[in-house]
Formats: sequence, C-alpha cells, structure tokens
Amino acid sequence: MRLIDGFDALAGHGRERRIVTLGLIALTLLAWLYLWLSPMPMPATHGGLRAPLYATMTFAMWLVMMIGMMTPAAAPVVLLFDRIEQGSARHGATVRTPLFLLGYLLVWTAFSLAATALQIALIDAGWIDDMGVATRGVATAAVVFGIGIYQWLPLKRACLAHCHSPADFLVRHRRPGPKGALSMGARHGFYCLGCCWALMLLLFVGGVMNLLWVAALTALVLVERFVSRPWLRHAVGVGAVVGAGVLLVRAF
Repeated sequence: MRLIDGFDALAGHGRERRIVTLGLIALTLLAWLYLWLSPMPMPATHGGLRAPLYATMTFAMWLVMMIGMMTPAAAPVVLLFDRIEQGSARHGATVRTPLFLLGYLLVWTAFSLAATALQIALIDAGWIDDMGVATRGVATAAVVFGIGIYQWLPLKRACLAHCHSPADFLVRHRRPGPKGALSMGARHGFYCLGCCWALMLLLFVGGVMNLLWVAALTALVLVERFVSRPWLRHAVGVGAVVGAGVLLVRAF
C-alpha cells in the first residue's frame, strides 16, 4: 500500500495552515452534527412528495451529507493547494484556498440536486420507501451489479488516478486568480464525482439517512483515496457483484 503523494500535506505548519485544517474539520463535524440531529424529511410531514418544502429539505439533507462525506476526501488536495499558495506569497493567496474548496463543493451541490430529483422519482415509482431504502430486490440487485462493474472500468481508474496524485493535478491544472482557484476546485470535484457517483447510489440501497451506512461509505471513499493499488478498487467491485447475487437470490 502506498500513501498518495499529497498525504504529507496534512503535516504542515503555520497559523494559516492550522486555520485551514481547523476549518475543514469544523465543516465536516457541523455537517455530521446536522445529520445526527435532523430527522430525514418525509413526504407526509413536508407537504407531500411533490411539495417544494419536501424538495428543499431533501436537497438540504443531500447537500449537507455530501459536505460531511466528501470534505475529508478533499482535505489532502485542499491542504496541499493552501501550502503552495502560502509558499508563493502572491496577492490573493488567502482567498484562493476557500474558493478552491467552494468550487469543489459546487460540483457536489449539483450532484445533490440530481440526487434529490432521483430520490423523489424513485419514491414515486415505488422503488424505494420514504426512508430511502430499496424495496425491489431484482432492480436493486441490478443496480448493485452495475456499481460493481463500474469499479473495474477505465473511467473509474482514470478519475481515481487524479485523486491519488493531488500534486500532479495542481501542477497540470493550475490557473491564476480567484476564478482560477474556483475552476481548479470544480475540476477536481468533477474527477472526484467520477470516482464516487456510483458508490453514492448505494445510499438508496442501505438507506439514505442510515448514518452507519453513510459512515461506512465515507470510510470507503477515504480509503480509496489513500490506497493507490488497484486491488482495493477491484475488491470493492467483486464484493458488489457478489452482493448483487445475494440480493437476487433473496428476491425469489
């Protein structure tokens, strides 16, 4: 097992670095606190499945959940980016780090919008219940099988390669100015989305607000970032395919 080349960014020093690190920790903890304290939005108590209030609360749930899950995964590249910015001592360096993180989270904001629409559609179709748990065994098995296959595809491998090499990413895609930082963060977010979107669909299997399930997926995403060898990606794929077989057997 080889740690990604940006992992040493976690060990930096200096007041600015401590502020960024504490900010990432605080953002993650606040997101998880929200998830812990807030009940999952339910159609019956939020005006109905198609009500704007239900859609808004569901979107807020997904957005906070993505912040809690994906901020730790982004921490190495954000801290490395901040180290480079502070080392360069260029004008606007302090502003560029939060803009980089904002660009990253904007991608997951878009994903949260899509996940909200998907959740409402799946509940309406009867494929998941109001708690976001899958109700149709055969369809669920097909989805889990597809997730397992995706772990082996070149797209997954290519996106994960960028996440494994944050220093190389920052060198290749460096852009000047505040807009450049926002663009760099968004680009890294798209690569991260390419790695994780399929795994996020598993939330519709184990329960969208099942916090143990959410924590397990968060841990898996983190481990994928720190293990560059393909065995983990392949093992997860095999596990998902086997799990799909189990679900298919249980459906009959």
